[in-house]
Order: sequence, then C-alpha cells, then structure tokens
Amino acid sequence: MGEPFKDLAWDDFRLVKAIADAKGLPAAAARLGINHSTVFRRLRQIEAALGVALFERHRLGYVATAAGEEMVALADRLDEDITAFTRKVSGRELSPAGELRVTTNDTLLVHLLTPLFAAFLRQCPEMRLDVVLSNQPLNLSKRDADVAIRATDNPPETLVGRRAARIAWALYGRAADFPYPGAIPIERLFDRPWVALGEDLAAMKAVRFVREHVPPERIAYRTNTVLGLGEAVETGIGIGHLPCFIADARPGLVRLAEPDPELAADLWLLTHPDLRHAPRVRIFLDFLAAEIARQRRLIEGSLGGSSGLSLPSVISPEPSAG
Repeated sequence: MGEPFKDLAWDDFRLVKAIADAKGLPAAAARLGINHSTVFRRLRQIEAALGVALFERHRLGYVATAAGEEMVALADRLDEDITAFTRKVSGRELSPAGELRVTTNDTLLVHLLTPLFAAFLRQCPEMRLDVVLSNQPLNLSKRDADVAIRATDNPPETLVGRRAARIAWALYGRAADFPYPGAIPIERLFDRPWVALGEDLAAMKAVRFVREHVPPERIAYRTNTVLGLGEAVETGIGIGHLPCFIADARPGLVRLAEPDPELAADLWLLTHPDLRHAPRVRIFLDFLAAEIARQRRLIEGSLGGSSGLSLPSVISPEPSAG
C-alpha cells in the first residue's frame, strides 16, 4: 500500500479547511476563488487518495468526520506556522521599503493621521501604506495589519508599542449658540438638547457619561461615529462631547467645560513583537511618535479654552522637544 499523504499539497489542506469553515462547497469555492465543480472534484480526489471520507453530507451542510477534523486542525497549525515564518522574515528586512498595512479608525485618520502619513511617504518614497479602517481590533498575529493605531487604555498584551499621547475630550456646543459659555453652570446644560454616540459604542466613556447624566428625552440625536457627532454639534442639533483635537480646530465650535480627565483615552502605536525591529515598522513608528509629539498640546486639550474664543481653523504644530 502506498503512502497516501505523499501526494497531498498545502492547497489540499486549504481546500478542506475552507469547506469545513464554510460548511458547504459553493461558499468554500467563493473563498478560494475557484468554481464549485473544481472544489467538488478536488475533494473527491483527496478523499480517494486518503481512503477515508472527510465530510458527511447533511441537510444543513458539510460536517467534518473525525479524519476531516484532524486534517482541518493540521491545516490550522500549518497556517499559523507559515504566518509566523513570514512575520519573522519581515522582521529581518534590511531597508525601509515595501508595503506597510496600518489599521486605525476613521476619526484618527481624517483629523490627525492622513497629513502625517503623507509626510512619512514623502520622507520614505520606497514605502507604501495600506490603511484599513476598523473600529474593531484586527489580528496582528495573523498579519491582518502590521501596525495598529488605537485610542485605548487597555492595549492587547500580545502587542508591543508606545503611548504617543492622551486624547482629551470636552463638552462642546455651536459657537453661535454660546457667546459666553463660561457663564452657564454645567447643571443647566443637562436640560438642553444633546447629541451622543450610539449604544453600540457603550464601552466608550463619553457614552457612559451621557447615559448617567443626561435624561433620555434630551438626547435629540445619536450616531455611531465621532465624525458625525462633530458635524451634529456644529450644525446646532445639540451639545455633546468631542475629542479636543477635532473640536478645538473648528471655529464653529466652543468648549462649554474644561476637558474631563475621566473621558480621556491613551493613543497607542502598536505592532507585533516579531515586527518591532523590522526597519519599515521601526522607522514608521518612530516618525509617527515624533510628529504626534509635536501636536501633543492639541491632542491633550491644552490649546483650547472655555472663554468662547474659537481657535483658527489651522493650528501649527508646536516644535518638538529637543
């Protein structure tokens, strides 16, 4: 009897894993970018070579047999080993060149990071950035991204990086509605219309503040994005909390109170331990950390005020310290 495994290739493991994950041939074919009949034919060839059935065909889909489960488990281990290998090889590259996959959220990208990315690419023309917007953490261990830029007080323990700044939040209103904002006691502001982030962002501190202090009937508007929240406050729908680096740069907004330390969050630059010494990762993180340091006063809320005077629409970054 021959050795059935000698003719198996990595693509065979990928195909079996795709069928198990998708629980059917059409969805597996879509994941692999091949047609349904090819998946069916290759599965029969693999089962014939092994001499065992890998799946049972049920009404609800394809269910792996014991042999199928073992093959899927081996495919998972192979995938992890290949990913770890490519990650380590990437960490040994000699020069800052090639593509860097960066994940962040839309608020940081639009109001802070895009000009910094542009400056980085001018300095390192051999680099390319692939920016992935997501409010959920991507799996850097699986190379969903090389670098994550996140506002969080609890970065994942599996990643390494540095805290670049602390993002301040304060309460804002439309400047036209508050010519003398400091004259209004904070207690009276709870009776005004408010805008707030949606309950799907309930983990955010600003959402908890509104839930605990503002009567539900006073919340005139909810949105699930900080970008939309700023637009709503500026158009006069209501007052609301915003990051200071966004609101202090908009002449149409004015602070109604000093930044609330309880609402602040750290800004982290993160990567996987295997990539921390890769030249393209190291130079990117060093560049961002230095540029963010130049704008730390804006990010941490020390450039604004509650006097009712709006800031200019463009704020020059402060010089770096040393």
